[in-house]
Amino acid sequence: MASSHLLLSRRFLPLFITQFLGALNDNFFKTAIVVLVTYRTSEEMGIKPQTLVTISGALFILPYIIFCATAGKLADKFDKARIARIIKLAEVFFMLLATVGFMFHLIGFLFAVLFCMGMHSAFFSPVKYALLPDHLREEELMEGNAYIEAGTFIATLLGTIAGGFVVLKSHGEAAVSLAVLAIALVGVCASRFIPPATMRDPSVRVRFNVALETWDILAYVAKRATLFRSTLANSWFWFVGITFVTQIAPFTKQIIGANEDVVTLFLTSFSVGIGVGSIACGALLKGGLSTRYVAWSALGMSVFIFDLYAASPHTLLEHHDTLLTVKEFLASGTSVRMVLDLFMIAVFGGFYIVPLYAILQKQSDPKHRAQVMACNNVMNAFFMVASALFALGLFGLALSVAELFFIVGLLNTCVAIWLFMPQGRIEFSQK
Repeated sequence: MASSHLLLSRRFLPLFITQFLGALNDNFFKTAIVVLVTYRTSEEMGIKPQTLVTISGALFILPYIIFCATAGKLADKFDKARIARIIKLAEVFFMLLATVGFMFHLIGFLFAVLFCMGMHSAFFSPVKYALLPDHLREEELMEGNAYIEAGTFIATLLGTIAGGFVVLKSHGEAAVSLAVLAIALVGVCASRFIPPATMRDPSVRVRFNVALETWDILAYVAKRATLFRSTLANSWFWFVGITFVTQIAPFTKQIIGANEDVVTLFLTSFSVGIGVGSIACGALLKGGLSTRYVAWSALGMSVFIFDLYAASPHTLLEHHDTLLTVKEFLASGTSVRMVLDLFMIAVFGGFYIVPLYAILQKQSDPKHRAQVMACNNVMNAFFMVASALFALGLFGLALSVAELFFIVGLLNTCVAIWLFMPQGRIEFSQK
C-alpha cells in the first residue's frame, strides 16, 4: 500500500512522469540515430558503424561535463519545479529541430540536436534527483530512487524498441519526428503538476564560467569522503553501462551477424534487468540505507560480462545481405545465454546503483544537494566520455566489440575489489 500511495501522490507522480517521458524521448531519438547510422548511413559515408555510434554517444554526454555544475547551482538557487518546466519547453524546441534534420536527412545536424538533447538532460538531471528529498519523507527515499531508476530504464526500453523498430521502416524518419515532438509536449504538461520546491537558497552565486563552476563543485565533493567515493562508484556504473548500451548495435551486427530487431531484443533485456534490479533492491532494503550489496553486485556484473564474452563469437564477421532475424538468432546455440547474460548484468547493476543515489541525497547538505547531484552527473559524464575514448582506442588497436566487453569486465572486477577494501568502502551515517 505504501508503494501504491507513493506512486499516486502528487509529491512524486508528476516528477516521475516528467522524467519518464524525458528518458523515453532521449532514447527514442538517440536509438533512432544509432540504428540509422549503423544500418544505413555508415555505409553511405564510408565510416565504421562503431565509430559513428561512439561519437554519437560522446556528443550526448559531453553537455553533462559542460553544463551540469551551472545547472546544479541554478537548481539550488531557484524553485526546482519551475526550472523543470522551463527545461521541458526547451525539449519541445529541440524536437522541432530534429524534425528538420530527419526531413532533409541531415546526419550532422541530427548529431547537433543530439548534443542539444544532452544539454536538456544535463540541466534536468540534478533537478530531478534534488527534488526527491524535498518532496519525499526519509523512509520513502530509497523507494523513490528505485522507482526513478526503474522508470528511467523502462522508458529507455520503450524508447529503444520504438527507435530501433520505426526508423528504418517506410516513412520511419517522419514517424520518429512526430513521436518525439508529441512526447515532448506531453512532458511539458506533466511538468506543470510538479509541486514547488521549498528548499532553495537565493544567496547561491551562479557564474556562467562553466569551467570554474565545474571545478568548484568537484572540489566541494572531493573534500567529503562519503560523497566522493559514492560519486566515483556511481560514475563507474555509467562507464560500464554506456559501453554496453552504445556498443550493442555494432556487437549485434558485426560479431553476431544479426539485424536491428536483435539489437532491440538485447537492449530490451538490458533495460528490463535494470528495472528489475532497482525495484528488487528497494524492496529488499525496505526503506533502509545500506551499501552491503554494492561491492557484491559489482562482482555479479563481472561474472555475467565474462560469460557473455564466452558465449559470443570472438572474431569480427562481415555480414551484408544475410543478417540473422530474431527467430534465426534464437535458434542458434548460445542466443538465450547471451540474452540472459545481458539481463543479469543489468539486474546486478540495478542493485549496485540505487543505494549510491540514496547516499548522495541523504548525506548532502540540503542547501547544496542539487550541486552535489550535479557533481555526480559531471563525474558520470567524464566516465562516459572516457568510456567512448577507451572504446575508440581499443578499436584503433583492431580489437572487436566482444574483446572490449571482456576488458571492461576485468576493469569492473578491479573496481569491485576496491569497494571491498578500506580505501573504497563507503562509510555513512543515517540522518
